[in-house]
Amino acid sequence: MPVDRLFAPWRGEYVSANTPAGNEGRVCIFCAAPERFAEAGSLVVHVAAHSVVMMNRFPYSSGHVMVSPRRHIARLAEAVPEELQEMVALAQRIEAIFGEAYKPDGMNVGMNLGRAAGAGFADHIHLHLVPRWLGDANFMTTTAETRVIPEDPCQACLRLRPFFGERP
Repeated sequence: MPVDRLFAPWRGEYVSANTPAGNEGRVCIFCAAPERFAEAGSLVVHVAAHSVVMMNRFPYSSGHVMVSPRRHIARLAEAVPEELQEMVALAQRIEAIFGEAYKPDGMNVGMNLGRAAGAGFADHIHLHLVPRWLGDANFMTTTAETRVIPEDPCQACLRLRPFFGERP
């Protein structure tokens, strides 16, 4: 039986940097995000007082964003109330934004705390928000080890930024 191949060269950076030992030697994408807001091709959607919203470079669906504290912390227990409150407030805002921008049928919201839980950046907490649609191509991941993403993360970033207005 012939094997189907889906070439995804943009995954090479992730695979080569994603070492079993963790994030040693890697620049923390969440800490660097506020300074990268204005860069061409930036995936940073919004910078708030205590948090940053950025696109996931390797999304599960179009619009997949992450909200993280600006401060480098690895555990929820390290977060101060202002950081947690702002992250949840941004999640509420993103739910409404997704409703306008993507019109999803639902949304996944969650955190992977620690490497064993699947966190790609285990030493900086972040909240994933993923718009979902009835009949979307979730089955592709389990049956074909493939994800179908109809929108480039950079395009999604440009699509979502206007909903947040100018950088504070």
